[in-house]
Amino acid sequence: MAKVKITETVLRDAHQSLLATRMRIDEMLPILGKLDQVGFNSVECWGGATFDSCLRFLNEDPWERLRTLRREMPNTRLQMLFRGQNMLGYRHYADDVLEEFVNKSVENGIDVIRIFDALNDIRNLQTAIDSAKKATRDGKHPEVQVAISYTTGDVFTTEYYCDYAKKIEAAGADSICIKDMAALLTPYKTEELVKALKKTVKLPIQLHTHYTSGLASMCLLKGIEAGVDIIDTAMSPLALGTSHAPTESMVAALQGTEYDTGLDLVLLTEIREYFMGLRKKYIDEGLIDPKMLATDAGALIYQVPGGMLSNLLSQLKQAGKEELLNEVLAEVPRVRADAGYPPLVTPSSQIVGTQAVFNVLNGERYKMVTKEFKGVVRGEYGQTPVPIDPDFRKKIIGDAEPIDCRPADRLEPELDKLRKECAEWAESEEDVLSYAQFGQVAVKFFEKRRNEKFGLDGKHGSTETGIHPV
Repeated sequence: MAKVKITETVLRDAHQSLLATRMRIDEMLPILGKLDQVGFNSVECWGGATFDSCLRFLNEDPWERLRTLRREMPNTRLQMLFRGQNMLGYRHYADDVLEEFVNKSVENGIDVIRIFDALNDIRNLQTAIDSAKKATRDGKHPEVQVAISYTTGDVFTTEYYCDYAKKIEAAGADSICIKDMAALLTPYKTEELVKALKKTVKLPIQLHTHYTSGLASMCLLKGIEAGVDIIDTAMSPLALGTSHAPTESMVAALQGTEYDTGLDLVLLTEIREYFMGLRKKYIDEGLIDPKMLATDAGALIYQVPGGMLSNLLSQLKQAGKEELLNEVLAEVPRVRADAGYPPLVTPSSQIVGTQAVFNVLNGERYKMVTKEFKGVVRGEYGQTPVPIDPDFRKKIIGDAEPIDCRPADRLEPELDKLRKECAEWAESEEDVLSYAQFGQVAVKFFEKRRNEKFGLDGKHGSTETGIHPV
């Protein structure tokens, strides 16, 4: 029987989508043993926004979180999300920093690295792929999965995605993930795309889609029937809304069929009870906004990922302009078109979203332009799927020279420089890598950690609501 495998996202993308990545390691610990018994293909638990959230809001060392997860789930493959040349930060990093980060991620416990680029620019992925294929722990290499950032628009045809899949296969990936971060897939489009990819490449295909538009379970089922090998789901208390399809429901739907996952529904129900307790806690604390739990087929129009939606809402709340959300959502596709139709995923989602917020709040489009938006228009993040209008580029960046090469080719090695900069606070090579990505945010964490060691500051980590990535 052709078993469909499941990657469980409750420890990463599910809470990133619903509650700004605020699940703490001490909230995970009591259930890790049971999660380890299930037999998931992998548990996605690290990378994405978890690194930033640990340092910025939760007073946790993200590397220690990874080591704890590795220790408590010895029988389960641990998976991370990695933004190619952006790593887990928001700019491109030199190759030497990226290579060291990949090595340390594997060394500390990662088994599956899902790598993507916000612009689907394969040049921004090659160093990460090569580094992951060289990395080892206990003599084993991690699985190197490359994700296609799925979006819609005139250029984003099935042929476009098949051509990109060929590049991914040629670059050395072990598997491909269709990463539908904005819930834009529809069931029959999923079937068409999966069948085409299966004819085009020989790699296993994994399907990742969000529930925002209410179509995720149907997309997963049609994808499975078309040949998908692995699906992403979330335990039901942290599923639906801007998160994923419920794990238990998909397991039940496939039981007794040729796609049977073989997972124990009784064990999953026990795990569900634990996460129901966390769900109630998060709702009581106001960390889960009811808006994030509602189905909104409008996502198919404004194309905003779940995490980005909560991010926009948070920005508007801070400005006291929550009532302008619909205006911002209408502005997002216009900004995206101006910027060459980047898929909306970190970091392009924050860049486009923040610019849309400024356009609406200022009452004039591009009256104020962020440094990051100028970077996208200039080419600092790579080649956009559609060329940017030269007149618009000049309006945004003036006489600055556009960048046509792989952005990282312009960067000098920087690891030694970073080591020197944070020598006062860093206690390990992992600390250097934390500093590389989050600068003063990491320094504040290091200082707090040092003070706590000497009993100077016993305060607990913050659970404030803040801006978070997608």
